[in-house]
Amino acid sequence: MTIADILERKGAEIETIIPGASLAEAVAKLGARRIGALPVIDQGRIAGIFSERDVIFALRDSGADALSWTVERIMSTPVLTIAPEDNVLDALALMTERRVRHLPVCVGGELVGIVSIGDLVKHRLERIEAERDALRSYIQSA
Repeated sequence: MTIADILERKGAEIETIIPGASLAEAVAKLGARRIGALPVIDQGRIAGIFSERDVIFALRDSGADALSWTVERIMSTPVLTIAPEDNVLDALALMTERRVRHLPVCVGGELVGIVSIGDLVKHRLERIEAERDALRSYIQSA
């Protein structure tokens, strides 16, 4: 299974933010959408990724004053991205190795989706359950 299969099932709606937005705006967007990360888009290209983890570190280091900072100041760069044709297991391995929970999906530098570790784990669990059911059916018919 590929990342494209995941995007097809979950949809390719993407919430983004611009580098000049304030952390307060970004936090409001994360909370309103109940998501954990926002790709940062500058002039149509992905410039970084802003996550709840970035917020926590900024607040830990600078307190509430950090909410007036721009997203650009604390976004994570460079951005790890994957392609739609990449394998789900490879993406899971990359996320585990690099300790990230969100991967923007890009084609030719253009953002076409985003997947979370939750999306990928859900997909793997569904595949395992389907295989279990197929094996159970096979055994019962034998």
